[in-house]
Amino acid sequence: MSDQAVTTTPLKRTIGRRVLLLFVVGDILGAGIYALTGKVAAEVGGAIWLPFLCAFALAGLTAASYAELVGRFPQAAGAALYANRAFKRPFLTFMVAFAVMMSGITSASAAARAFGGDYLAEFVTVPTLAAAWFFLLAITAVNLIGISESVRVNVVLTIVEATGLLVILAIGAWALVSGDGQPGRTMELETDGTPWVAVLGATALAFYALLGFEDSVNLAEETKKPRRDFPRALFGGLAIAGLIYLGVAFTTSMLVDTETLAGSTGPLLEVVKVAGLTFPPGLFAVIALLAVTNTALINMIMASRLVYGMSTEGIVPKVLGRVHERRQTPYVAIAFTVLIALTLVSTGDLAGLADTTVLLLLLVFVVVNISVLVLRKEPDDEPAEGDDGPSFRAPTWVPVVGAVVSLLLASPLTGREADVYLRAGLLLAIGVVLYVINRLVVGRTGDRTPTGT
Repeated sequence: MSDQAVTTTPLKRTIGRRVLLLFVVGDILGAGIYALTGKVAAEVGGAIWLPFLCAFALAGLTAASYAELVGRFPQAAGAALYANRAFKRPFLTFMVAFAVMMSGITSASAAARAFGGDYLAEFVTVPTLAAAWFFLLAITAVNLIGISESVRVNVVLTIVEATGLLVILAIGAWALVSGDGQPGRTMELETDGTPWVAVLGATALAFYALLGFEDSVNLAEETKKPRRDFPRALFGGLAIAGLIYLGVAFTTSMLVDTETLAGSTGPLLEVVKVAGLTFPPGLFAVIALLAVTNTALINMIMASRLVYGMSTEGIVPKVLGRVHERRQTPYVAIAFTVLIALTLVSTGDLAGLADTTVLLLLLVFVVVNISVLVLRKEPDDEPAEGDDGPSFRAPTWVPVVGAVVSLLLASPLTGREADVYLRAGLLLAIGVVLYVINRLVVGRTGDRTPTGT
């Protein structure tokens, strides 16, 4: 690859603030809250809402950094673009993009384990691993059929998963009005060790449920007025999702005892079963399974397209960029990502795979927050037509605290298991191997930023 600039056709700016807000909310809501509430309860007892509140506040720090960078550099590619602009190191840019891609695969793998758990057990008893493998292959089939079909499925599933959470909130409101449940249990912090360590570990796990906000930056180049609209949609979407999560966490703890929640991979189904407001458990289990499916589908689409984008940029082997002639889908990239996912679901449980996702993205968030400070020395890109106002600027302490907090949550202080670090390290090592192989075969990879959605 040469170092010459590559001329590309810019994406059409068609997304307004309301559509962007809906996308952010839909991207955040998903498998995390449906599957991990019980695992958070196992860490902190009845005070499930506390780790979610902490995760929400900490996500806001990095979201502010993203909002500033999107306003200044309204292009697709997200974290990889910012790393490339700030540090101009092709290897670092590649590793950031690769970490984002691998986080999508680990997230889909966690969703696959959730799919094979208690929600599916409402209908049929199947070994979790077998169900997870079948689930990933079904997701792959949808991904292979075509992107337009995949997006239509995503829209429907987003509506379904939001409906399920509204059902839980309605159950919680009815319980408060009728005097059911134990609201006092939501204030009980029960841990086997040091409370702040337990809360820190639970916060890192709860963070998984809020990670979708990062994906939205890939729409920057298609947003009509990114400087004006993107910060409002990002913070608004994060706030809406955060309030929904807090309400769901409070309801879950109020109605279901901690021991039951801790042992369940379908914690919200336990809420429905004990609710005074009758709702068919089987119907809710279907909603939950579709919510989990949506999370996996979004992440596998993102991961496969990112691999394809890196291949077309010449920084991973070209074979990964092959496209099916009839379906126009990157079938080799899809096969590559699903093979990794099929392997991953055999290496850990739901919590371990979710924690691996969080760990990979926390490392990316460190780079993003530092990039904000470095890029303040650089001039902004040209604004979109009609978007001439000043771009959002976060207070200097925000990216500083965001970077420190991301490092803290990525550290062993959270009580994270050693196998999570090993799994994340091996995944990043795959990236290093691909980068080295491509460099040896093709030569210098150039300074271009990997693109993908």
